[in-house]
Amino acid sequence: MTDLSTAGRAHTAPGRGIEERVPLYTAEFAAHPHRAYREMRERYGSLVPVELAPGVPATLVIGYRSALRILNDPDRFPADPRTWEKTVAGDCPVLPVLQWRPNAPRSAGTEHIRYRRATTAALDGVDLHAARHTVEQFAVPLINKFCSTGAADLVREYAFPLAFEVINAMLGCPPEISERAAAATAAIFDGIDAEAGNRRFGEAVADLVAFKRSTPGDDITTRLLNDPADFDDAEMLHQVLSLYGVGMGPMQSLIINALSLMLTDDRFADEMLGGAVSTRDALDEVLFDDPPLPNASVTYPRQPILVGNTWLPADQPVVISLAGCNNDPEIRDGNHAGNRAHLAWGAGPHVCPAQHTAYVVGQEAIDQLLDALPELRLAIPTAELTWRPGPLHRTLAALPVTFPPAPPLHIP
Repeated sequence: MTDLSTAGRAHTAPGRGIEERVPLYTAEFAAHPHRAYREMRERYGSLVPVELAPGVPATLVIGYRSALRILNDPDRFPADPRTWEKTVAGDCPVLPVLQWRPNAPRSAGTEHIRYRRATTAALDGVDLHAARHTVEQFAVPLINKFCSTGAADLVREYAFPLAFEVINAMLGCPPEISERAAAATAAIFDGIDAEAGNRRFGEAVADLVAFKRSTPGDDITTRLLNDPADFDDAEMLHQVLSLYGVGMGPMQSLIINALSLMLTDDRFADEMLGGAVSTRDALDEVLFDDPPLPNASVTYPRQPILVGNTWLPADQPVVISLAGCNNDPEIRDGNHAGNRAHLAWGAGPHVCPAQHTAYVVGQEAIDQLLDALPELRLAIPTAELTWRPGPLHRTLAALPVTFPPAPPLHIP
């Protein structure tokens, strides 16, 4: 594990003197983030000097109350990154995720209100009962591809393609376009040729918008096109791009992180053996401890501002660590069953508008798999599971499992 007393680069913060920045992009941080949060808290308190990428400074908020203050104060902590963008290189690996776009997550003021209302209305049109059927429709054929073999990688063979198919169905995206978008999304979140991935993603989504203009349907993209906000082409592109990106990467991570917990934690493993799987409890616990986007709520103070005894520089990212805040000793009682007081969906005006849909899709995806293969077991020791490095996401690179071979399911 990275030694926080010597990690990163020195910096000077008003009222703090010279300190070392903690790098959030290392494999060590990805493997042991909770240990890192504990060490950060001991050394720095609620506000931690970090690097999101080499040479990209930020402040990480790991105090629950400080996070709520910031998330509920959009006037002093807006989400618009345009001034900050001028200070980073074009090939910065976190830029494709954090850069300004004309959409709700990366805007402030009246622009944010306009984008947010339209996005919420489009998502509210999703029929949650139909969403369960959509998940089943795609889950069963995926399970049938590996159920008779006795082994599978649930990331590559189940969660990723399932999230991919479900969000495509909700957006009304045809297969040829969705395949291109999926490959581009993977490049962005992995930070591998992220600039080219960002460009390819935009091209695929632009083609989707053009397709839905000529072929409307009962889907999120069509509802956005018909919204009174009357988005221009660039705005439409970025509304859909935002929904696409969040609906694919984080959705598969939620499914995988919950399955990993259920396979490695004796509390859930025992219930799986008894046929009483607490899927919703597993989802809630993951949203507390290992949310798919643990450090993705980012604001940019308009001017230097004092929080506690720490000055935050103007226009430098202030990143809310949803995972760190959820485990703040001031608010954590150790029992998450039925508790949804976590910050995994954010808070304030930027709270996630798709959380109800995400719960339904995540729970149905897990239940479909465990109903078909109730004797799933992890194929490797828990210590050998590998988390993908990156400061903004939390997801396993693979989740290999074994199980008694089973006959194919009836396709609905």
